[in-house]
Amino acid sequence: MANEQRKMTGEVFLPSLDVVTNAHIKSYEEMARLANKDLQAFWGARAEEFDWFIKWDKVLDDSNKPFYKWFVGGQTNIAYNCLDRHVKTWRRNKIALIWEGENGDLRTFSYHALNREVCKFSSVLKSMGVKKGDRVTI
Repeated sequence: MANEQRKMTGEVFLPSLDVVTNAHIKSYEEMARLANKDLQAFWGARAEEFDWFIKWDKVLDDSNKPFYKWFVGGQTNIAYNCLDRHVKTWRRNKIALIWEGENGDLRTFSYHALNREVCKFSSVLKSMGVKKGDRVTI
């Protein structure tokens, strides 16, 4: 893989030992082995890492192939899992987003600060008549 990547990009930048040591996923090969061994158990375990408003009844419903249904009966919100849940924990003051503009401007947002900005923008959308269930493209 490294040689193929080197041919495509010309350079390979390997992560530092510190990054590797602190990585959530230590070995892609091990994760792939676990997924291949028992796909539903693998994804069920990954899903346990998220907050669910209603936990799923079944990880995978493959009874109507190729129209698969994942986490049948479950209800979650990916935005909540990306931001809101962290505001209530020790992560509230950790960096959630690093933004760099075209001209080199740099801003960082903690989970708490990012949540504040999201709430402000949400208020703008509400003032424009956007309601739950509406789709907004930015």
